[in-house]
Amino acid sequence: MPDDSTKSLTPVQAVERCQMIFAHAWMVRTFVKHSETVEDFPELMQIVRTVFDTSRALEPKISDPADYLTTLRKKIGKLRAAAEQFRTDAPVASDHTNFRQAVISMDGCIVELEAVLKMFPPPPPPAMPANFRPGAPSVKVESQPPEIPAE
Repeated sequence: MPDDSTKSLTPVQAVERCQMIFAHAWMVRTFVKHSETVEDFPELMQIVRTVFDTSRALEPKISDPADYLTTLRKKIGKLRAAAEQFRTDAPVASDHTNFRQAVISMDGCIVELEAVLKMFPPPPPPAMPANFRPGAPSVKVESQPPEIPAE
């Protein structure tokens, strides 16, 4: 559950918060990657790859909060899906407390990241041109050039 620290953040603070959350996700990644269990359950590597991919996509954008949040918004679906799959795969791989805690940690990361994104909704799409008419008939383009009369 999101804590009160995400109630009102500036964009710079939002990036800092997300970076802290990703530090937790990175530790889950590191735990899973170096676990001997992953040798028998390679499907666990999906969370490893997704956290890596998302982190690498965000790193160069830290100094541009708007771009950072836009990129996170694009990546959060894949991260959420990987966390959901990890929640399914981890208990099959191991019932050890470390794996149970890793699932809880990834779920918490997703909740926290989504809470930050909710504070910064995406910009509205650009307005349509004034001459745009929805449902207007489209112009059919000839697929072959017109015949040229022989002389």
